[in-house]
Amino acid sequence: MDSDFKRFWAGQTVSAVGTHVTAVALPLTAALSLDAGAAGVSAIATATYLPSAALPLLAGHWLEGRRKRGVMIAADVIRAAAVAVIPLAWAFDQLTLPLLVAVAFLVGAASVVFDIASFAYLPDFVPEQDLPAANRALQGSSTAAQVGGPGLSGLLVQLLGPAIALLVDAFSYLASAVGIGSARRTEVAPHVTDARPSLWEGVRQIKVSPFLRALTAHAALYNASAQILVVNLVVLAVKERGLSAGGYGIALSAGGAGAFAGAMIGLRLAKRLGYGRAFLTSLALSTGLPLLLALLPGRGVQYGVLLGLVQFAAGIGLGSANVLSVTIRQLLIPRASLARSNGAYRTFTFGVLPVGAALGGVLGSTFGTTAAVAAGTVGMALSALPMFVREVRTLETPVTTAA
Repeated sequence: MDSDFKRFWAGQTVSAVGTHVTAVALPLTAALSLDAGAAGVSAIATATYLPSAALPLLAGHWLEGRRKRGVMIAADVIRAAAVAVIPLAWAFDQLTLPLLVAVAFLVGAASVVFDIASFAYLPDFVPEQDLPAANRALQGSSTAAQVGGPGLSGLLVQLLGPAIALLVDAFSYLASAVGIGSARRTEVAPHVTDARPSLWEGVRQIKVSPFLRALTAHAALYNASAQILVVNLVVLAVKERGLSAGGYGIALSAGGAGAFAGAMIGLRLAKRLGYGRAFLTSLALSTGLPLLLALLPGRGVQYGVLLGLVQFAAGIGLGSANVLSVTIRQLLIPRASLARSNGAYRTFTFGVLPVGAALGGVLGSTFGTTAAVAAGTVGMALSALPMFVREVRTLETPVTTAA
């Protein structure tokens, strides 16, 4: 990879770290600085997820035909400014829960726009033959941020206090903007036609492609089911199986470590088996192994070790599948429709997150956490079924299929 991509990669990595630090630091600020309870923390989480329910479709439609690099830089600047408001408000004794909720919503919305622009920008930024390797690098650093971001956030909060920790986070977004903007390669001018496609063009792109239909159905069901699992697994592990909060965090980090390893080997697997069979092999791990979670024996440390092992192995499949999924979509979707199609894809696959979380609470309260964990893992396993259509099984490379 050339120096331009390395600068872009560095910016993306810093941005990913900032996103995960913000996700932890905002609720901690509410809990520690405002003594907010579960309702306050839930309001912040809801505000963070809410833009993913409707904004992706609109953002993808708006981004098509526009230069993406400037939009990404603007999104980083907006996130930096929004987060920086919190330590300023704290310093002047003006920090309130509604302000934190508003910041969470604004950061979530800017992150949606940033991610959609980045997805559409990358295929024009790197040569097509380097696109899989570029996605591997970006997915690897994103996974590393997912593993290290919460720990870094906790450390910053402990050393500096929650409000000042967010000031450091604001600088991370500015560093991301500098990294992305420092690329010397001129951005390819977007293809603009007189005929402006409709808002639903991205949905049509998914509808007409068997690959994209299968990917979208899989990801939507997987994400909703994963929320059912996550909501109940913490209660099952900590309250019913006696695992410490620290031990639970370590077990989840094992999943992130596995995802990083999977991101590194996904392309090798595709080269050996073909993209379709490599994807299905990855799904066997990421959607099949979690079925064991409701059946794990033991308590305390023993349970934590088993939980970590399952999370690590399933994470390998998830990391590999993520790299293959992004690469397949970027190469199959026409360049002129990348942003619009990704916006539609995210609307379907991220918009289900609040629904899954709410359903997880209902199932756990009604049937118990073990049954709810089992329901979540069964849903994750069933999410793999759409990917077993012939068009996916026989996919060798997205390039030849797109041609």
